[in-house]
Amino acid sequence: MNQLSDRINNLSTSATLAMAAKARELKEEGKDIIGLSLGEPDFNTPDFIKQAAIEAINQNYNSYSPVDGYSDLKAAIITKFKRDNNLSYNAKQIVVSTGAKQALYNIAAVLLNDGDEVILPCPYWVSYSDIVKLNGGVPVEVKTDIENDFKMTPAQLEAAITPKTKMIWYSSPCNPSGSVYSKEELRALADVLQKHPNIYVVSDEIYEHINFKGDHFSIAEFDDMYDRTITVNGVSKAFAMTGWRIGYIGAPENVARACNKMQGQVTSGANCIAQRAVITALESPASKIQYMVDEFKERRTIVLELLDQIEGFKTNEPEGAFYVFPNVSSFFGKTIKGKTINSASDMSLFLLEEALVATVTGEAFGNPDCIRISYAASKENIIEAIKRIKLALT
Repeated sequence: MNQLSDRINNLSTSATLAMAAKARELKEEGKDIIGLSLGEPDFNTPDFIKQAAIEAINQNYNSYSPVDGYSDLKAAIITKFKRDNNLSYNAKQIVVSTGAKQALYNIAAVLLNDGDEVILPCPYWVSYSDIVKLNGGVPVEVKTDIENDFKMTPAQLEAAITPKTKMIWYSSPCNPSGSVYSKEELRALADVLQKHPNIYVVSDEIYEHINFKGDHFSIAEFDDMYDRTITVNGVSKAFAMTGWRIGYIGAPENVARACNKMQGQVTSGANCIAQRAVITALESPASKIQYMVDEFKERRTIVLELLDQIEGFKTNEPEGAFYVFPNVSSFFGKTIKGKTINSASDMSLFLLEEALVATVTGEAFGNPDCIRISYAASKENIIEAIKRIKLALT
C-alpha cells in the first residue's frame, strides 16, 4: 500500500544530486569518475571565516538563534546590500535562512495560492519548478536559446504573463547557463512589468561575485521595482561555504514578516555558529575572494577552448557562475558505441558510462537540448574530462 502523499509522489528528485549519487556509486565500484556535475566550489572556506566560527564556539554560541537571524548579522547584510548593490533595507526586511534554497521555499510558501503562475526563464535552477509546484503554483517556462545567451526578452516576458501570473523567478548570474543580465536588459524587463503592478520578482543573486563582467546589477535598484522585488542571496558560492547553509533575503517588509512566520514553524533560526562566521564573511571586501573568481575565469577559458574542439558541441561564453551549458542536440538520433542518444539525459548517461564523466542533463533545468558542465574542478580534471568526452564521442 502506498501511503505517501501525492505531494511527495509527484515531486522530482534533484537531478544534480541524483547524478552525484550515481557518480559516487560508480566510484565505489572502482570506476575513475571525474565529477563535473555539482555546483559546489572546490576551494576550502577561507581561513579568516573558519577562525570566526572557532571564536564563536569558544564564546559559547550554542543556543537557539533568532528565527530571522542575529541582529548583528542582519546589520552586516544591510551593509552588504548597500555596499555591493546600492540597496537600502532595514532589519525588518531581512530574513536569514538555512541556505538560499530555504529562502526560496519560504517565498513560494508565503506568496503562492493554488493555481498562481510563476514565470521561469529557461534554463532555470533545478529546484525552482518543484518548489513552485510544492506550494500549489504553476511553473510557466519561457524558452530561451544559446544564440541569445539564454536570456528572456521583453517580448517573451509579455507573452508569458496572464491574469494568474504572481511572480517571475530568475538568477543572474544564472545557474546553469552562467548568463548575466545587464542593467539595460533588466530595465527592459522592468518596463514590461510596469504594466502589471501585481507581479513580484524573485531575483536570485547567489552567484553575484562570480561575475567575469565585473558589473553586477540588481533589479531592485530601480525605484519602480524595489517594492515588488525579493532579492535572494547567500554565502555558499562566493565564499565556498556550501555546507554552512546560510542564505538571506531583502524583501518588502510584509513579505519578510511572512517568511519569518513560516520559518518559525518549520526550522526556526539557522545554525548559530555559521551565522557568526557569516558576519565576518560579509564584512570583508570582495577582494578577499577574488582569487577564486580569477581561477574560475581561467578554467572557463580552458573549458570553452576544449569543448570547441568537439564537433557537435555548440557553446556560448558565459559571463558568470562556474558552468557552461553546451547545446548537444546535434547528437540526438545518433548511435555511438552501440548506444542511441535521443536526449540530453541520454547524453549525460552516455558520458557517465562511456567517458566516466559526470554532467547534468539540461532537461532538469527546463532545456532538453543542453547539458550542464561545472568547472568547479581542478584544471587537470577538467582537461582530462573533456579529453575523455571527445574520445567517447568519436
